Amino acid sequence: MKAIIPVAGAGTRLRPLTYTQPKPLIPVAGKPIISFIIEQLVGIGIRDFVFVIGYLGEKIRDYVDREYPDINREYVVQDVRLGSGHAIWVAREMIQDTDELFIFFGDVIIDMDFRKVLENPHSCLCIKKVADPREFGVVEYGRNRLVKRVVEKPRIPKSDMAMVGFYKVREVPQLIEALEFNISHNIRSSGEFPLTDVLMRMIERGVKFSTVTVDDWFNCGKKEVLLDTNAAFLDRAGYASDGLPPFDNSIIIHPVSIGKDCQIADSIIGPHVTIGNHTRISRAIVSDSIIGNYAHLQEVILQRSVVGNDTAITGMRHSLNIGDNTEIDLSAPKS
Repeated sequence: MKAIIPVAGAGTRLRPLTYTQPKPLIPVAGKPIISFIIEQLVGIGIRDFVFVIGYLGEKIRDYVDREYPDINREYVVQDVRLGSGHAIWVAREMIQDTDELFIFFGDVIIDMDFRKVLENPHSCLCIKKVADPREFGVVEYGRNRLVKRVVEKPRIPKSDMAMVGFYKVREVPQLIEALEFNISHNIRSSGEFPLTDVLMRMIERGVKFSTVTVDDWFNCGKKEVLLDTNAAFLDRAGYASDGLPPFDNSIIIHPVSIGKDCQIADSIIGPHVTIGNHTRISRAIVSDSIIGNYAHLQEVILQRSVVGNDTAITGMRHSLNIGDNTEIDLSAPKS
């Protein structure tokens, strides 16, 4: 068994945060997205990993090498991002010797019993029912509930079951053949080589795919989803910090995750706040937010915010002497 994790994307929907930090390293409930993926796969017995890196790839390599020294890991660079299928293709030489390949895209967090995928006798696609299938690759069923067709972002969907970015492929030679065929014949969708088209070619050539429905799927490519995911996991046992040290004249509203060596004074923190290591916060109110490492917040009120590493934010300070019957609005001007 081997897992391939494509993490070469630029994370454009999370800019400016991802100008300096790759999306898989953004923390959710105190741990980077990629840690959820690696630990879930290790949990079902996988020890061999291939990471397809690109944009800021050295940061992902450094993190994985430092935090997971016990896994067997290889890296391949996707110099030009031409879609999810192309990401698998650039690593074809590293995956051709495995009898079972797990593909897990590096910007999603999935809740499920992963043994269902491991024990499934067929190649399989993990899916979840969605409200608007036009935004995703969707699955259509044929006889015996096997997959008849997969379509990337259909204009007129015939199914509301979306692929969530986790796949098991038992027919690895056929996968590589389909990748080679589509790329050599320049078969693209919206200018790229999506994995969906590769899977469709495999289905047309007789490969059987079944599906496994996941319990929860968090596609962390957008700020709002990222913050909702952070809150959802902090509400679960085992993710929020406990046994926190006393902070100077501050109120902590649980659940929160606060990293090591943080200095917090005269502030209200929480609920649903993740704070990285070595962060300083004074005279601030922070809720429903993710704050990076080495950040410095002073005299600010933040809600539903994502603040990157090494960031300094200082709010406005007012000293007022106000008479009777006065109304003052200090909020930002409306555009």
